[in-house]
Amino acid sequence: MEKRYVVELTTEERQQLSDLVRKGKALARRIQHAQILLKVDQSPHGPGWTDQQIAEAYGVTVLTVGRIRQRLVEQGLESALARQPRGPSAARKIDGAAEAKMIALACSAPPAGRARWTIRLLADKLVELEIVEAVGRETVRKTLKKTNLSLG
Repeated sequence: MEKRYVVELTTEERQQLSDLVRKGKALARRIQHAQILLKVDQSPHGPGWTDQQIAEAYGVTVLTVGRIRQRLVEQGLESALARQPRGPSAARKIDGAAEAKMIALACSAPPAGRARWTIRLLADKLVELEIVEAVGRETVRKTLKKTNLSLG
């Protein structure tokens, strides 16, 4: 199978990576990525190991080797060595005002025919009352736990 992202390091890149590995004065992940890049090098001076060989040698997955290879080709050496920043986390579904309304609702009398509020009932009621647009049961559960509120 032909590789989609072929890595052929220049002499300067190979030297920079070798220095990084030899000195050992960098983050462990950065050194490991440098070692992987040196082994994946398909140029005449590189060993050209397979992704499987590299994964076994360095205790990573084949997918990780492929991602490092891809980042080098698409974004350059520094990006391939650096840790990828995490994407933005999802915005909070329940803010302070919605949390207060949910707690007041949980402390109120349960719906007719019910002995107590359940997490599912609370989640559905929050949407029904248009306190939130949509909310999952796990979000309601975590919010109740955070406020030490028990439905029991």
